[in-house]
Amino acid sequence: MRHGFALRKLNRTHEHRKAMFANMAGALIRHEQITTTLPKAKELRSVVDKLITLGKKGDLAARRQAAAALKEDDLVQKLFSVLGDRYKDRQGGYTRVLKAGFRHGDNAPLAVIELVDRDPEAKGASDRERLAALAEAETA
Repeated sequence: MRHGFALRKLNRTHEHRKAMFANMAGALIRHEQITTTLPKAKELRSVVDKLITLGKKGDLAARRQAAAALKEDDLVQKLFSVLGDRYKDRQGGYTRVLKAGFRHGDNAPLAVIELVDRDPEAKGASDRERLAALAEAETA
């Protein structure tokens, strides 16, 4: 019988998995598209879908639950203001997993996980802002 085997363990402890998915969910919310291995992407789907559902609720309890899971205030703000509004009419299925070949070195299957109806400008926006601030500081 297969009772109680709901999630992939990914050869990690519970604490490591929880921290890894919190970091990956934060990166996906920030950039709206990330590349990872296929099993991690498939597990990350359920984590991010639950966070976006909290963002659609918009109440204080949901905001506190999301803040406990994400650990960064700017990500919680984006989740509730941008993504909650974007997906308010969608009944689920907020993420898409696309196979992306195999990684060189260990031949692990790669996947791109992205938000449906994503903003193409969000990917790398924080890096562009950081580089622009550095260039402005050098000229000043």
